[in-house]
Amino acid sequence: LSAAVCGVSAPCLSPAQDPGPSPSHVISTFLFACLSYVTILFCNLTLMLTIILNKCLHQPMYLILINLPINDLMGSSAFFIQTIKQIITRSQIVSYPACVTQAFFIHIYAAGAMFMLTAMAYDRYIAICWPLRYNDVMTNSQVMKVITFAWLCCFILIGVLFGLLLRLPRCRSEMMQPYCDNPSLLSLVCENTSLNNIYGLFSVAVTQVVANGMILFTYLRILIACFRSKRADTKAKALQTCATHLLVVILFESLGLFTIISYRFKDMSPHLRRFLGMSTLIFPPTLNPIIYGLKTKEIRVKIMQYLRNMFFKIKPNRIHL
Repeated sequence: LSAAVCGVSAPCLSPAQDPGPSPSHVISTFLFACLSYVTILFCNLTLMLTIILNKCLHQPMYLILINLPINDLMGSSAFFIQTIKQIITRSQIVSYPACVTQAFFIHIYAAGAMFMLTAMAYDRYIAICWPLRYNDVMTNSQVMKVITFAWLCCFILIGVLFGLLLRLPRCRSEMMQPYCDNPSLLSLVCENTSLNNIYGLFSVAVTQVVANGMILFTYLRILIACFRSKRADTKAKALQTCATHLLVVILFESLGLFTIISYRFKDMSPHLRRFLGMSTLIFPPTLNPIIYGLKTKEIRVKIMQYLRNMFFKIKPNRIHL
């Protein structure tokens, strides 16, 4: 797909310049986009409501976890709402403000996922390596500070990134991307973008090196603590919890890093670059709540209780003769 970004200093491409996809492709794309978005909404809202409606899940681990589906919904909504709108209107022209807004929330989603996964790793580190001090360290006020700090770092990093972008004038309008992001918006700029590139690499270093370094450190300490533990049940539960979290980290990191690297290779197929970028916005928000719902016993039990109540609460009325 190609998107024309209309700005003050850049003319808009007319739809006649691009014949667009055939009607059969439009219908199949529309159905796939709607089905994917509804699945993401259902899975993430189910996870959120399960945690919110059950007081027994109002614990530090789950209070931090609930921010992950919030972040996933932010990123997937930014992508799918604009995509579905373009499919319905059969127009590939996107206004510049709409494109910047979409790109901003997509980058918030990418950075937010790393910060929240780091906060969750820190919580598991305290719970497993310092179990006797867990209730003193991870109080409700401390959890709120961790969550607030993670979101603040995310919005400050991305806010500065887009502040540097918006100061530059544009001289081009065509953008060969199915969604808007910072690199694609920078391709519309006709001035020197060295400062933007340096800060972009800096923000990637902060979110990747620092976050991954903390996650790696905490999981090494957790593994050491698990293997030193003499209680088999404690060891099994800790490893299961860590395996769930590690699976989510690997999934997001693999897709995210490949997407970042793809922009550094100009000879890479644009179709592969688009696929990697769209996969980062589709697969983690879909799989994250499923992984946590199935692998976390407390959440799985509560979800199964809701499903049983939903399907077996209404009993057929008996007919009295």
